[in-house]
Amino acid sequence: MNFDHLTQKINEALKELDIFVDNIEYIKKGKYNFLEITLDKVGGIDLDGIVEATRIVNPIVDEENFTEDSYILDVSSKERG
Repeated sequence: MNFDHLTQKINEALKELDIFVDNIEYIKKGKYNFLEITLDKVGGIDLDGIVEATRIVNPIVDEENFTEDSYILDVSSKERG
């Protein structure tokens, strides 16, 4: 799947938080589908930042309606180290 349009919309929405999309993947784990959105920010993102970003990202993903399948939205920060 191509997520360029979704990436662009999320990046625009998160611009004020200085957070950007590192990667988006739609994968199947066992019997569940996951839309995994990995975010990044210079200096890293704390848990409060991920919660705030998820609140912004969730309606954007719903609006895009990219699949008829049910899935779990998983928003996380890029690992540092």
